[in-house]
Amino acid sequence: MSRSRFSRRLLRWYDKHGRPDLPWRLAGNPYHTWISEIMLQQTQVSTVIPYFHRFTKRFPDIIALARADLDTVLHLWTGLGYYARARNLHRAAKIMVEKNNGQLPQDFQALQALPGIGRSTAAAIAALAFDQRQVILDGNVKRVLTRYHALDGWPGERAVENQLWSLADAHTPNKRLADYTQAIMDLGATVCRRVRPYCERCPVRTSCKAFAQGNPQDYPSPAPRRSLPVKAVTMVMIRDQRGRVLLQQRPPAGVWGGLWTFPECNDDDVPAWCRDTLGLSVRLDDRWQPLRHSFTHFHLDITPIDAHVLGASGQAMENPDVIWYNPNKPDERGLPVPVKHLLGKLRETYEPNR
Repeated sequence: MSRSRFSRRLLRWYDKHGRPDLPWRLAGNPYHTWISEIMLQQTQVSTVIPYFHRFTKRFPDIIALARADLDTVLHLWTGLGYYARARNLHRAAKIMVEKNNGQLPQDFQALQALPGIGRSTAAAIAALAFDQRQVILDGNVKRVLTRYHALDGWPGERAVENQLWSLADAHTPNKRLADYTQAIMDLGATVCRRVRPYCERCPVRTSCKAFAQGNPQDYPSPAPRRSLPVKAVTMVMIRDQRGRVLLQQRPPAGVWGGLWTFPECNDDDVPAWCRDTLGLSVRLDDRWQPLRHSFTHFHLDITPIDAHVLGASGQAMENPDVIWYNPNKPDERGLPVPVKHLLGKLRETYEPNR
């Protein structure tokens, strides 16, 4: 099917069945487009929508985001995962305030130079926000194109990815760029789904090679199988006499960069580690059942240890990266999901006794 036929059919389908009512599309605001595209990286639309509403209500424009405290930004991101996205949004907002009067640049190269924006994300922003002819290649588009062309090979391989970029460019029209870009993403998300695709609803199925072969589920080829490594950590949940819990801020890099977690002990003698590292004398109350938190590249097995301070708790406050946190009056700071979960269990455990 030619470029014009493919895009015409896709756009006709989009006009009837697409999702032009997504909140970031309704606003017609380049800032909203940028926020949504970052949030949608490896995250489903249904998950993103409530986060998007809360985030843009709190930070209505780039200047507000740039002026915000990073803790507040990470707090509003809690549960969405891939926290580097939030840190990059904050950094990029500051750059745009300093260099572009608080406006999102329209130039593709300038967009791609911002933290957290790669080639496909820059193209999506340029197309959706500024109706530029830019070619996108997110996960949904890769799935549509590998099935439509029955393209063998894992899309993560450079040679296959290069083929997909060429095919994506060949199908991208010269008009209605914002609608086409949203249309092909919508097709992948709602019709050409990863599992059980609705081929009977697809506007281009008559030319789809995988549909003709009767095996669309075989595309795209899966990534090479590998077992994820398992890492283990002991988190010490130290309470003081007022029921507050000690939290430490992690370094800015890493999967939980800048977030607040329980102190992580790598010593068998936990009380000695707390004394030497935190300057606190503690008594261990209980070792809770381990819980597993999975990341993209590894599993993290967390062993929580319930403990309380013996004597004064002020010495730990000499460390600026340490706070006493009141789980009954949570404030606005970024917390990883398992830490938030454990704080909830602590609150449930000790609240009846208060």
